[in-house]
Amino acid sequence: MQLSRLNLSHHRIEHILISHLHGDHYLGLMGLLFSMHLNGRTQPLHLYSFHGLADIITEHLRHSRSDLNFKIHFHGLSDGIAMVYDDDALSVETIPLRHKISCCGFLFREKAKPRRINKERLPKGMLLQHIATLKQGADVHDEQGKMLYLADDMTLPPRKSFSYAYCSDTAFHPPIAEQLTQVDLLYHEATFMESESSKAAETLHSTAADAARLAKLANAGKLLIGHFSARYRELDDLLAEARAIFPDTELALETSTFDLKS
Repeated sequence: MQLSRLNLSHHRIEHILISHLHGDHYLGLMGLLFSMHLNGRTQPLHLYSFHGLADIITEHLRHSRSDLNFKIHFHGLSDGIAMVYDDDALSVETIPLRHKISCCGFLFREKAKPRRINKERLPKGMLLQHIATLKQGADVHDEQGKMLYLADDMTLPPRKSFSYAYCSDTAFHPPIAEQLTQVDLLYHEATFMESESSKAAETLHSTAADAARLAKLANAGKLLIGHFSARYRELDDLLAEARAIFPDTELALETSTFDLKS
C-alpha cells in the first residue's frame, strides 16, 4: 500500500531482507508476492531470512493452490556478522542482535563512487571512453603514450558514499557499536521509554535512551528511532529522551525523508 501511495514500482524490487520471523516483520510479504504475481512479474526474487520463511511461504501457496509466475531464491541467515549481498554499488552485511528469536540487522555500505567530470573544463568532442577513464581517476594518453588529459585537472572529487544501519528488534547490545562505527544513518528500535526499562529487559527490546546510547557509542551521523509501543499515543517524550543523549535524533515516521551531511 505504501509503495502504491509513494508511486514506487514493486517490479524494481529484487531483494527483500527479513530481520526475524515475528509476524510484524513478515506478514505483509505474501500480499506483496501475490501483487507481484498478479501484475505479471517474471524476474526472480531473492529473499533473505533465518530458517522458516520458505516453509511459511510454501504453506500459503499449498493451501491456496497457487503458483507464482516467478522464482523465489531463498538465502539463509545465521548468527554473527556475514556479507549477504555485494555488487558494484553497495554491500550488505548482517548485524547480530539480541532478541527472543534469531534476529539480525543489516548494514548497507555504498561503494566508492566515480570521480565527477568538471564540465567547465571539459573540451568539446572528448571521446566517451576518455570520459570513462577520467571518472576512474586515471589519466588519458594517446596511442603513442602522450598525455592528453590529467584526471586531477578534468575531474572533481567523488560524491560521498553513505552507510545505513537498520537495527530491528533488539535489547541494548553495545558490542555492535564497533561494527557500526561512524555509520552515517542508524535506525534503532525504541519500543519503550526508560520508565519501562524493566519491560524492555523482559521482552528483549530497547528504550529510546538505549538507542541513543548506541548511536553515541558508534559515533553515528544521525539516529532514527522507531518500533514504538502502542502504549505511547504521543511520541514527543520518546524523542526528547533520545535527544538528551544523542541530539541528532529523529522519529522514523512513514513517508518522512531525511537529509544526510555530505
